[in-house]
Amino acid sequence: MSLDQPTIQSAKLTGPEIKQRYTSIANVYDIWGKLTESKAQTRCLELANIVDGQAVLEVAVGTGLTFSRILERNPSGLTEGIDLTAAMLARAQQKASACGTGNYNLRVGSAYHLPYDENSFDVLINNYMFDLLPQEDFERVLTEFGRVLRPSGRLVLANMAREGHWYNQLWEAVYRIQPAWLGGCRGVSLLPYVQRAGFTNTKREFISQMTFPSEIIYGERND
Repeated sequence: MSLDQPTIQSAKLTGPEIKQRYTSIANVYDIWGKLTESKAQTRCLELANIVDGQAVLEVAVGTGLTFSRILERNPSGLTEGIDLTAAMLARAQQKASACGTGNYNLRVGSAYHLPYDENSFDVLINNYMFDLLPQEDFERVLTEFGRVLRPSGRLVLANMAREGHWYNQLWEAVYRIQPAWLGGCRGVSLLPYVQRAGFTNTKREFISQMTFPSEIIYGERND
């Protein structure tokens, strides 16, 4: 597959604006997530193939919709989660506490500088974050993801996608009109960047839920 990257819309919200936006919508985000993102998140978990006892990291935990499901699959392992926004993490903490396992940590952090040693995790999951980031930062962040994964570790990503039927592409028009209405998300196409960052056995899937288009990317860290 060609590594040429299709043109995508530029990221229009800055880091502080993203943090402010997600702080303001933390209490209602679950509604959006369940209506438009839950199918893609379920597929991410299927592809991640988590085995109890592994070390798993979720970057951009949000309100914990996926994180709590990771804990259910990994009660004996170590599950770590970070997010940029304390208000979102507070919601995730509530869900995690209800799972009944103490083998997890949640912290405020940045995907650009993960607070973990090299070769720390078997699985890294990241949902709906790259569609917020500047395109020029994609490979930098993916390289950081590869740093903390163990050899043959699995990477699974979900993001707003660019293609689909005409009704899927209406979301791109919404972003052009007012990015904040979508929390700063716009359609991306990450597979070329994942490959360029050195991940192998890659594949990409497309899911539409309530007309919202998502891509799911899978890759493994190259030994």
